[in-house]
Amino acid sequence: MRYLLLLLLFPFLGTAQTIVGTVSDVDGEPVEQVLIVVGNLSTYSNDNGQFRITAPADFPGYAILGRVGYKTDTIYIPEVTGEYEVSITIQRSEYLEEIDVRSEGGAQTGNTELDSKNLQAIAGPQSSVEGLIRTLPGVIGRSEFSSQYNVRGGSFDENLVYLNGIEVYRPFLVRAGQQEGLSFINPDMVDNISFSAGGFSAIYGDKMSSVLDITYKEPEEFEGTFRGSLLGGQLALGGRSKDERLTAMGGIRYQTNRLLLGALDTDGDFTSNFFDAQLLLGYTITEEWKLNFLGNIAQNDYRVQPGTRNTQFGSFQEALQLTVFFEGQENYQYNTTFGALSTEYAPHDDLSLSFYTSAYQTVETEYVDVIGLYRLGDLNTNLGSDDFGEIASVRGVGGFHQYARNTMDAIIFNVGHRGVMHMDKGSLYWGGRLQREDIVDRYKEWEYIDSAGYSVTHQPTQIVIAGGDTIYIPDENLEVWENFDTRGAVTSWRSTAYVDYVIPWESNEHQYRLNAGVRGQYWTWSGQLTASPRMRLSWRPANLNKWLFTFASGLYHQPAFYREMRDLQGEINPDIRAQLAVHYVAGGKYTFEMWDRPFVLNTEAYYKDMYNLIPYEIDNVRIRYSAVNEARGRAYGIDTRLNGEFVKGVESWASLSIFRVEEDIEGDGAGYIPRPTDQRFNFSLFFQDYLPQNPTFRVNVNLVVTGGFPFGAPQTPRFTHTFRSPMYRRLDLGFIKVFRERDKEYKNSFYKNIDEFWVSLEVFNVFESRNTVSYLWVRDVSSANQYAVPNYLTSRLLNLKVHVSF
Repeated sequence: MRYLLLLLLFPFLGTAQTIVGTVSDVDGEPVEQVLIVVGNLSTYSNDNGQFRITAPADFPGYAILGRVGYKTDTIYIPEVTGEYEVSITIQRSEYLEEIDVRSEGGAQTGNTELDSKNLQAIAGPQSSVEGLIRTLPGVIGRSEFSSQYNVRGGSFDENLVYLNGIEVYRPFLVRAGQQEGLSFINPDMVDNISFSAGGFSAIYGDKMSSVLDITYKEPEEFEGTFRGSLLGGQLALGGRSKDERLTAMGGIRYQTNRLLLGALDTDGDFTSNFFDAQLLLGYTITEEWKLNFLGNIAQNDYRVQPGTRNTQFGSFQEALQLTVFFEGQENYQYNTTFGALSTEYAPHDDLSLSFYTSAYQTVETEYVDVIGLYRLGDLNTNLGSDDFGEIASVRGVGGFHQYARNTMDAIIFNVGHRGVMHMDKGSLYWGGRLQREDIVDRYKEWEYIDSAGYSVTHQPTQIVIAGGDTIYIPDENLEVWENFDTRGAVTSWRSTAYVDYVIPWESNEHQYRLNAGVRGQYWTWSGQLTASPRMRLSWRPANLNKWLFTFASGLYHQPAFYREMRDLQGEINPDIRAQLAVHYVAGGKYTFEMWDRPFVLNTEAYYKDMYNLIPYEIDNVRIRYSAVNEARGRAYGIDTRLNGEFVKGVESWASLSIFRVEEDIEGDGAGYIPRPTDQRFNFSLFFQDYLPQNPTFRVNVNLVVTGGFPFGAPQTPRFTHTFRSPMYRRLDLGFIKVFRERDKEYKNSFYKNIDEFWVSLEVFNVFESRNTVSYLWVRDVSSANQYAVPNYLTSRLLNLKVHVSF
C-alpha cells in the first residue's frame, strides 16, 4: 500500500539543514538511546539525551521518535534553514508492563492496556472501543452490526464492562445486531482502556469471561472533537474552570445504519435512529475531597417494513435461491437512562476512599407483525443458457406469520464503596456494593407456519404478486409453530464485597509480584452465598529481564441475571444457581527490539473448568437460555499477540487464538458437544502505515478471520447442532489524509483554532466476503429435506469520515 501511494504522490526533496535537540522524560531527566528519524536519515540521543541530525532544508515535515519502554511520538519541523533547536519530552509506554506497587493499571491487574489514540485509526462499522477490543487475542465478534463480543468461548453475557469504576449494562431484549444501536462507551471521551481475557483480580466480578475497564478524560483546558460520516456524527466537548476546581466532559452521538442495511439481501423501508448523550462532571471541593457525576441517556429506535428478500446459496452443482415476499412491519425501541454520583476522599497520598451510587433504567418494546410468503427454487447453472441464474424449478413454497408484543422495564440501583491503601510492603484494595434489581417483563410472541413445517403437500394455490411474480401457498391452514404468553417479575438484592492484596518483592535480583484476593456475593433470590478466591503471580528473572512470566488462577462465580433466568418459553426459574468457571492461565511476555524499534510478544495458555452451566442458543445476537443449571463445560486454548512498531512511529499488532469450548448437558447421552461459541480459531490484524516522506498520508488495516460457529435446526436437541457456518472473513481499510496535526505550527489562518483535522475514506469488507450471522430453515416439497438458508451480513461499502479536534 505504501508503494502504491508513493506512485500517486510527489515526495519532498531539498537541500540540507541541521536539527539539534535534547530528549527528556516527564520528570526532566535526559533519555538516552532514543531513535530520531527524519526522512530517510536516523540517529540516537546520547547519554545526556542530546542529538544532532541533518535533514532536507526548508523541511516542513515530521521527525519520529521512538525508544523501548516509551511512547512513540512525532515533532513538526517548520520551514527553516541552518540550525534548528528543539526540546522534546517523551512519556513511558503504557503497553510495556512495569512491576510497581503503586501502579493501578495493567501492572496491578494483569490487564492489557491500550492507547486510546488507536480509536481514531481503526476502520470499520464498529470504530468503537469494542471494535478495538475485538482485535485482541481471545476476543471474537461475528457481526459488524453489533458491538458484542465473545471472549475465550464465553457468551456475550459473560463480559464485565466498567466505566469510571461503575458497572454498566446494555439492553436485554436486542435480538439482531442492526437493532442494537450505539455502544454505551463514547470513544471521544475515553482516556484509558484496560482489558483482561481471563484470570483477572478480585476487584472485578462477577462474570466468567472478561473485564473491560474504561476511564473517561478529565480535560486540562477547553477541548472538543467532532466526527461525522455516512453512519452518523458525534460531538464531544470538555473544559476546566479558571479556578481549576470544575472539570466537564460531554458528548452527543447520532448513528444510523441505513448505509449498512442497504447492503443486505432484504429490501424494505428501514428507519434506524440511535441517539446518545453523556456528561461527566468533576468538582474538587478541597485538596482531599472530590465529587463526580456521570450521566447517560440513550434512545434506540429501529423500524422496518420489509419488502422482498432474495438470497442465493448452495454450490454451483446445487445452486438455490430463497425468495420471500413480506407484508407488515417491525418496531423495536430500547431507551435507557443511567446516572452515577461518586465522591473521592484522599487524606494523604497512600490512602484513597471512594463512595458511589448509581441507577440504570431500561424501557424496551418489541412489536412485530409480519406475514411472509416464500419460494425455494433451483437456479439454472447452464452457462450457455439464456436463463442462466434464473429459477429453473420450484422445490418448495410456504408462508408464515410472526407476531410479538414484548415489553420490559428494568431498574438497577447500586450503592458502594472502594478503597486502596499503599503500604511499605504492598497495597491493599477493598470494596463492597449493594444492588437492587426490579424487573417487569411481558413476553408475548407467536409464529404460524404452514402445517408441514415450511413445505408443500397436495396442490398449492397460485397467487400473483404485484410486479408479475408468482408465489404458491399450501392449501392447509397455517398452524402454530411457537406460542409464548408469559409475564415475569423479579425483585431482588445482591450484596458483594472484595479484598485484594498486592505485594512486590525482589530476591537475588529476581522481581516478583503477588496479587491475591477473594470476592463474595449473596443474592436474595436464590439464597446462595458464593466465594471466589483469586491469585496472580508475576516473575521477571534476573538474567532474562526482557521476560515477564505470569500464572493466574481463581474461581469466577456468575450468579444469574434476568436473561439466564428466563427459559425458551419465557418462564422464570426460581431455583437458578450461579454458574462457575475455574481459570488456569499461564503466560509469558517478551519485550525486544526489531528493526531498532520496540516490540512485545505476549502469549497465554489457559484452561477453564466450568460447572452449573446454563445451556443457551444464539440467534444473531439474541441469546435464548434453557434457564436450568444442567451442564458442565470446559474451554482451553492459547492466545498470542505481537505488537509494536511494524512501521516507525505507529503501533500495530497481530493476534492469533486457537481454542475449543465444549459442554456436557445432563441427560442427553451425547457427552461433550461444542458450545454455540466454539469457533476454534481467530486471527486479527490491526495495522497502521504512512508515507515515509509525508506522514500526513496514512492507511490503516483491520483484518479478521474467524472459524465458523456450530448450529442446527430450531426446536431440536442441542447435540444435533453439528453443522458449522463458513468462516467469518472481513477486511476493512481506511485511507487518511491529515490536513492539521496536533502541536504542529501552520501558517494557514484556517487552522488557527483547530488542533487536528483529517478526512478518511473507508472501504468496508474489501473482499466482499458473504459472512453469515444466522440461518433460516425451510423444507422442500417432500418435507424430507431441510435447507439452512444463510442470513448474510453486509457486502462491500464505502464510507467517508471527517475528524476535527479543537
